[in-house]
Amino acid sequence: MSQTMPINSKANDAKPLQYSKNYHFPVQIYYEDTDFSGVVYHPNFLKYFERAREHVIGANSLASLWDEHDLGFAVYRTDMLCHDGVEFADIIDVRTRFYFESKYRTVWLQEIWRPNGKKPAVTAQIEMVCMNKKRQLSPMPQQLIARLGEAFSEPVIF
Repeated sequence: MSQTMPINSKANDAKPLQYSKNYHFPVQIYYEDTDFSGVVYHPNFLKYFERAREHVIGANSLASLWDEHDLGFAVYRTDMLCHDGVEFADIIDVRTRFYFESKYRTVWLQEIWRPNGKKPAVTAQIEMVCMNKKRQLSPMPQQLIARLGEAFSEPVIF
């Protein structure tokens, strides 16, 4: 991944950020994803990032989180930069890594790479918060933290 500086509310903390491993998620660009010029319509990038995050967390884990714990994730903040166009028929690589900001929040650093790209076409930092069905902040269940924690070289501790 490129050197994206995260927005971290704990920037003054002595503890450095611990990032997950990188995940890769391929996406085929269809004509329906593009505007009249054959370039991807920019809101679609958010859909590709969402699919990649779901791939990391797992559909079954998200369903269980909702069905068994009455919890889900909501986007709290998004910062997205479009550096280059993505075109019809490209098969892009959505690269994803994340860190835990707290037991309530994860921060996702995501990039879209075109085939043979020398730099990312799109970069984003997306903050997700865990919420209950009443739309109140709730801590992530320990089993989800443990499962996502497998993506780190060191144990995740809050």
